[in-house]
Amino acid sequence: MKKFYKFLFLLSVIVSACTSSRKNVATQTLNTADKSEMKYNFGLKSMDGYMQVTPLIKYTTERGYGIDLNSAVVEKEGFITGNKPFYFSVKLAEGNYNVRVKLGDKNGTSDAAIRAENRRMMVNRLQTKKGELSTIDFTVHIRDTIIRNSNGNSKVRIKPRERVYHHWDDKLTLEFNGAEPKVATIEIKPADKDVVTIFLAGNSTVVDQAEEPYAAWGQMIPAYFKPKKVVVANYAESGESLSSFISAKRFEKVLSLMKRGDYAFVEFGHNDMKQKGEGIGAFTSYKKDLKFFIAEVKKKGGYPVLVTSMQRRSFNTEGKIIETLGDYPAAVRQTAQEENVPLIDLNAMSKIMYEAWGEKESLKAFVHFPANSFPNQKVALEDNTHFSPYGANQIAQIILKGIRENVPGLSKFIKPGVPGFDPAKPGLFESFYWPNSSSATSVKPDGN
Repeated sequence: MKKFYKFLFLLSVIVSACTSSRKNVATQTLNTADKSEMKYNFGLKSMDGYMQVTPLIKYTTERGYGIDLNSAVVEKEGFITGNKPFYFSVKLAEGNYNVRVKLGDKNGTSDAAIRAENRRMMVNRLQTKKGELSTIDFTVHIRDTIIRNSNGNSKVRIKPRERVYHHWDDKLTLEFNGAEPKVATIEIKPADKDVVTIFLAGNSTVVDQAEEPYAAWGQMIPAYFKPKKVVVANYAESGESLSSFISAKRFEKVLSLMKRGDYAFVEFGHNDMKQKGEGIGAFTSYKKDLKFFIAEVKKKGGYPVLVTSMQRRSFNTEGKIIETLGDYPAAVRQTAQEENVPLIDLNAMSKIMYEAWGEKESLKAFVHFPANSFPNQKVALEDNTHFSPYGANQIAQIILKGIRENVPGLSKFIKPGVPGFDPAKPGLFESFYWPNSSSATSVKPDGN
C-alpha cells in the first residue's frame, strides 16, 4: 500500500510540473477589461509577460480571451495557423484600442489578411518571406449599446439581427484570413485619448456588413488610415434613414462618445427617399435632420462631413447612369453650402466610376453571383445597390479622394503610399485581394 501511495505522489509531481511548464494555460482566467495592456503568445513556447494561447484555449466569458467561433487552428513552433479563416477574441470594455500583431514563420512564408469585428478590414494583406517575422499595427473601435451621459444611461435600439453582430458585444474579435496566416503574438493596449475618431452614420452602403458576399465602404476604409492616429467608428446600419438613425438613439450614442476634434460623416438617402407623409421630403424633413446633425456635432467640438449617396447600378440604353435618388443628393449639396461644412460628392463621382466600368464590368462591383457561389445559396444573387468587397473598396477610394480634396485636417492621417484615385479609371477587379470570410448569406440587407 505504501508503494501505491508513493506512486500516486510521484505521479502528482510529474503532472504538476507539466502543467506548470505550460503556465496553466488551460485554466487561466484574465479580467482583460481591467488590464492596461494585454499580450498573447501563440506557439509551442511560453514567453515572459505573455499569456500563452494554444488551440485548446477557447474563448469563454470567464476566461476573457481565446480562440473563438469554433475555429480550427494548429500550433506550430512560434505561431498558430489554419487552412480556413480563424478567430481570436478578447473581452474588452468600450473604447479605442491599439493592436499589434506579429506574423511570420522562421521556417517558411506567411500570407495574411486581418479583419476585426464584422469583417472590418484592418490589414488588407501582409506577406512575409521565408524566415521573416513582420509586425503590423492598427487601431480599432469597440462599442456596446449603452449610452452613458449625465442624464442617466439609456440604450441604442438595435434590431434583432444585430444582437449577434460582433460589433455590439463586449469583446474584440479578430479574423485571420488568407493563404498562410501565421500568427505569433498579439498585443492590445488602450489608445491614447487624443486619437482622432471618425464616426460614420449611414445605411447598408456604409455599414460593416457581417457576411459574404456583401460589403460596404465603411468597413474597407479603416485600413487606409495611420494607426494610433485615427480610428474609424462605424455606427451605420442596414435599412436606416437619417430620421430613424436619430430616433433609434444611434446618433445619441455617437454624440455620447464624441470629443473635440473628432469627425462625423453622414451618408443617407437610399431609404429616406422612400418615406412618405406630410412634410416629408429632401428639402424639408431630410434637410432639417441634416442641419440638426451638423449643429449637434459642432456643439461637441466635432467636424461634420456630408456625403451624398452613391448611385444605384441602373443604366440606360446609351450606357449612362439613370438618376434614381431624386432630390436627395441636391439637398445634401445645398445644406453643405448653407452650413459651410465639407462635402464629399459620392453621388457625382460614383456616376463617373460606374459609367467608366460600363454595364457589364460593373457587375463585379455589386452582389451579382450565380446560384451556389456560396454555401446554401440556392438562387442567383442580383443586387444593384449593395456592393461586393471589390466594389465597396472602390467606393472607399472615392471617399479618400473626397477627404484629400475637402477635409485637409483629416487627409494628413491617410497612410503614406496610399495612391490617389480617379473615378474615371477605377482599379481592376483582379488587383483587389479579398479571401472570403467564413460566414455567408443569401439574404439581402435591409434597404435598397
